Amino acid sequence: MVVFVKSQFSAALATVIDFLITIILVELFNMWYVSGVAIGALCGAISNFLLGRHWSYRASNRDWQHQLTRYSLVSGGSLILNTTGVYLLTDGLEIQYLVSKILIAILITISFNYPLHRYFVFSQR
Repeated sequence: MVVFVKSQFSAALATVIDFLITIILVELFNMWYVSGVAIGALCGAISNFLLGRHWSYRASNRDWQHQLTRYSLVSGGSLILNTTGVYLLTDGLEIQYLVSKILIAILITISFNYPLHRYFVFSQR
């Protein structure tokens, strides 16, 4: 349970970074929201990897290249799911992009990111 709480805190902090970058790019720099979502997600992924490796899963004593390779695979999948989900909700259902981003982020974090980070990326095997 401690690992789950720490990983969710790390994910929340990474999400704050993700959302801030997205909002800045879309609202201040008038970037297309799909591009802003993708860049924000990349920034969030980098911060989440570092937090996960060093704090949530205490896996800094293990091979970082192996973890980074696996994390990149999971993050790539997460990026595709997040970006596609936000696009479908925003353009398809005409939901405001930030509301779409929140809904999709919650869904992907719990159902995709956490299990794969815990058991694939930072596992002790």
